[in-house]
Amino acid sequence: MACSATSTTGLISSIAATTKSMASPICKSSQNLTLPKSFFGHRKPLQSRAPRSISMARGSHSGKSFIVKASGEAPLVGNTAPDFEAEAVFDQEFIKVKLSEYIGKKYVILFFYPLDFTFVCPTEITAFSDRYGEFEKLNTEILGVSVDSVFSHLAWVQTDRKSGGLGDLNYPLISDVTKSISKSYGVLIPDQGIALRGLFIIDKEGVIQHSTINNLAIGRSVDETLRTLQALQYVQENPDEVCPAGWKPGEKSMKPDPKLSKEYFAAI
Repeated sequence: MACSATSTTGLISSIAATTKSMASPICKSSQNLTLPKSFFGHRKPLQSRAPRSISMARGSHSGKSFIVKASGEAPLVGNTAPDFEAEAVFDQEFIKVKLSEYIGKKYVILFFYPLDFTFVCPTEITAFSDRYGEFEKLNTEILGVSVDSVFSHLAWVQTDRKSGGLGDLNYPLISDVTKSISKSYGVLIPDQGIALRGLFIIDKEGVIQHSTINNLAIGRSVDETLRTLQALQYVQENPDEVCPAGWKPGEKSMKPDPKLSKEYFAAI
């Protein structure tokens, strides 16, 4: 039985509206949770906390940088990090974290993990917390993200490590219950509703300079994250140099030049 012209027109309009809605990029998460103080008992109410400020001298430099800046949506590396504002748990409190508040102030290690109360996840989360002081010296904040609620984060933080919990952490755990943050960083597994183990290093200008994405069963290395951060900061302070494989602070770098690079190769 044929559809009438009126029905067909209505169907086309409906499809067009749905398509337009689905095409809108999600680059920002805003989760506003307001509960009465009595709900938390002795807990402090939701409040905003500014990023911890650390002063670090940065050398001025001139010349052409070997680091490129992308101008499109893909890949993420070289582009401005998608901003977000979301609730998090830090120091036994509910706080709000906004990524753009770190721009001009700090580097950021942003890492995603699948779920609270799982197995590989606590080994990574606590490892980054235990090494937090090393990142702090490099003027860097660490932010952990999963699709769990702030209530789940809080319960996990209040669970002892020997029982599979986290204990107190030195950085915030962000709640991405809408999954919009995970989606904007390209780590969401749609059919499972959880994130892959994505890790992003964002510089002080808000540009993503490094990313790694592991499958669910593979934990990440704090040592390699720290080394990559140190290499990034080095080449940003020395834009006429690049860091070879496995470079660590104090080791010889190289010049990105056909002739000058021979000095490095001749020395190894």
